[in-house]
Amino acid sequence: MKVLVLFDLSRPVQPNETFTPEVLRDKEDRPTEVDVITCLKKLGHEVDMLAVYEGVSDIVDKIRSFAPDVVFNLCESFFNDRAKEPNIPALLELMRVRYTGANPEALMLSKDKALAKTILVYHHIRVPRFVLSRRTCPLRRLRQFLFPAFVKPLGEESSDGIAKASFARNEEEAIERARFIHERLSCDAMIEEYIEGRELYVSVLGDRRLTVFPPRELFFGRMPESEPRFATFKAKWDDAYRANWGIHNGPAAPFNDGIEKKVSNLARRVYNLLKIQSLGRIDLRLTPAGELVFIEANPNPSLAQEDDFAQSAAAAGMSYESLIQRLLDSAQCS
Repeated sequence: MKVLVLFDLSRPVQPNETFTPEVLRDKEDRPTEVDVITCLKKLGHEVDMLAVYEGVSDIVDKIRSFAPDVVFNLCESFFNDRAKEPNIPALLELMRVRYTGANPEALMLSKDKALAKTILVYHHIRVPRFVLSRRTCPLRRLRQFLFPAFVKPLGEESSDGIAKASFARNEEEAIERARFIHERLSCDAMIEEYIEGRELYVSVLGDRRLTVFPPRELFFGRMPESEPRFATFKAKWDDAYRANWGIHNGPAAPFNDGIEKKVSNLARRVYNLLKIQSLGRIDLRLTPAGELVFIEANPNPSLAQEDDFAQSAAAAGMSYESLIQRLLDSAQCS
């Protein structure tokens, strides 16, 4: 196949700037792009790539000149704005080009965390109770809200804007953290019930026939039992911090009888209700009482070989090459 790999940058692309796996690895720190491009070439496909910042015409021109059989879409932002992620597959659909990954509808539903949870509540799926604080009309009081609470940006991903201060023990702390999110990230804030329990990541592959891979878990290592345990930005991405506290991702610890089947069924149901296609990761919490609570859905999760999705696939016996080829084979077009 002729495969065009689209990926985003957080800065303007310079004239005549070129990218290779070596540049992406050493200068840009983009392990997903490196792993996917290397794998596609290993599989024998003809690969070209395009870095995207703000040039719609660049995308159109590249597709017309290269005429790919499939666009391998790794774009998570446009003009360094993650809210515009759905616009990339929307453009590809307008051009009637086959592409991998989530469609615009799934991205729009899942990226608005309040909307996604409202849909799931309607379908009787347990989610944390929540309220919204809009940047244009911030909340000043939280009436009848049970604490502790967890405060996070409404539309950000990858734990952006999440720190230890996201845990709020009372109304004053919750309102202050929401104000911080409004001012520093210029976005709305979600104040939701803090759910104590195990943090599970469930990877799902497919469209009509779904494959649910063995769940992964975020282990909090040596963090004190007295502290709330959740995935801050540092707990996810700061290697030194993770090593210091023994934080790591790995295959989920054993479950009590029947829980793993419930995890799989819930992930499958959420995936379908939020209209996710191709691939997605469903994040859940398992409470000490054995109740599963939906936290958020991630269409187009990271595909780096060492990250949770590929590792979950490997645990099910699917090699990285087989995973990437299957995504190509199932690429969609409107």
